[in-house]
Amino acid sequence: MSKRAAERPIPLLRPVVDFDILLAALPHPILVIGNDNEIVYGNAAAESFLSTSATMLTRLKLDDVVAFGCPLLALVTQVRENGSTVNEYGVEMASPKFANPKLVDVYAGPMSEGLSLIVVMLQQRTMAQMIERQLTHRAAARSVSGMAAVLAHEIKNPLSGIKGAAQLLEQNLSDEDRVLSQLICSETERIRNLVNRMEVFGDERPLSKEPVNIHDVLSHVRKLAETGFARGVRIVEDYDPSLPPIPGNRDKLVQAFLNLIKNAAEAIGDDEDGQGRIVMQTSFRPGVRLSVPGADARVTVPLMIQIEDNGAGVPEHLKPHLFDPFVTTKHNGTGLGLALVAKIIGDHGGIIECDSESDRTVFRVLLPMQDRSSKAGALRPVPANDRRR
Repeated sequence: MSKRAAERPIPLLRPVVDFDILLAALPHPILVIGNDNEIVYGNAAAESFLSTSATMLTRLKLDDVVAFGCPLLALVTQVRENGSTVNEYGVEMASPKFANPKLVDVYAGPMSEGLSLIVVMLQQRTMAQMIERQLTHRAAARSVSGMAAVLAHEIKNPLSGIKGAAQLLEQNLSDEDRVLSQLICSETERIRNLVNRMEVFGDERPLSKEPVNIHDVLSHVRKLAETGFARGVRIVEDYDPSLPPIPGNRDKLVQAFLNLIKNAAEAIGDDEDGQGRIVMQTSFRPGVRLSVPGADARVTVPLMIQIEDNGAGVPEHLKPHLFDPFVTTKHNGTGLGLALVAKIIGDHGGIIECDSESDRTVFRVLLPMQDRSSKAGALRPVPANDRRR
């Protein structure tokens, strides 16, 4: 062998990609539609979205899985006639598989020339809006933090003086006037309690984190709920036992999920017919990546915790402001519970969103998973470019 031949670089073998595995890993539903609208292929996300197995999907037509007159049918026809790609945002998709229509973004286009196949990708808007609103929720929590600091300093101290003066005056008042002084004392105490609740928002210290088993947290929350405010309401657990630990503060997570369960129980109200139900569900959802404070790279938040109830639901006009402070539908509510939940989840590097329909409300929390390469006491979320171990 000549010296020149020996120095010639050996070509590297290109790795073989299994496209079925690739499509199955995508978090968005993907369908391949044939010439007669028959479904040729559906990935794992499509199976979950349509609540139908891939084998069953390939025996159906698109017309069978969406309602008559669904705009998706017209979009597929448009792609077939024009041979061009179509992007349509905010399409209302109705299906016999859904209790209510879902809002989706549709991306459709011809798969290749001569095959008459159309590939359709759906992206449910709730996930997109969840990512867009994460900064809004955190900004709302920060605004409450600043307000809490002002209230604690400017209001809490004078309240002590007002209550003390009223108690001194009460000693020399008649029975009729003593009622008024007692009213002053009770109202100052009520304001003090409100300020005490808001002081939690002013705590900007870093969380002391450790690996937390989220199922232990949820089980503890369930026990607290069943012996108190959710007595008589059926609580169903649907857990993925393979979930890794969460880097977090156990007490704060208990506080957040206890608030969500309490909110669900209050939405159900007096369960006289015994139909009230709260579902606590966990699952692994790869594909969602976010920029979070304190992280140089984008962070994956694949651990999903859902709290679902069959209560009356959230009024439409409150949905955009649900996690803002002082927003409530309760007669005696302060509107700080969900704002506090948003702050706690944000402090853990996660996001929270609400999807509410008639007789079905879901609070969905996405959290990062524990980086197993981290040393004890130096926990950090897993960056988006790290593989799941």
